[in-house]
Amino acid sequence: MSVTPPLPLSPGESRVLRGLHEQHALGATLAGALPAGSVLFLEGELGAGKTSLTQGLVGAYGFTEPVTSPTYALMNVYPAPGGQVLHVDAYRVRDVQELFEMDLDELVRGSRVSVIEWGEGLYAEYPDAPILRLEHQPDPETRLVTRLR
Repeated sequence: MSVTPPLPLSPGESRVLRGLHEQHALGATLAGALPAGSVLFLEGELGAGKTSLTQGLVGAYGFTEPVTSPTYALMNVYPAPGGQVLHVDAYRVRDVQELFEMDLDELVRGSRVSVIEWGEGLYAEYPDAPILRLEHQPDPETRLVTRLR
């Protein structure tokens, strides 16, 4: 029986990320800490680092192709050797039912981890999913990440 390490942030805890490499590193750490089948919510303004953190997470599962924001597609699926990763951007979704009509439930069930950006409307559907908020800082290369749940 394998033991999953705890998440690198406890609810209410914040951490400063200096540079893209630290955003990727946190994503990779989350990849090792999130149990199979997990959902992870990412919140933050445009350009705050949500997709950068996701790049580190997906890369940790061995996916070597570009990882981009699914802003217009709404969902990207990355068939990584370490397990499929679902990446959802719900920013343009007016009603979360649209995502369920696109087989969100099935995609989440078939994924090692599902990362959902702008997913406030889905919090109740996944009550145990951690929520991380990324924020810009005065230094343009620095972000503050806070675990809200």
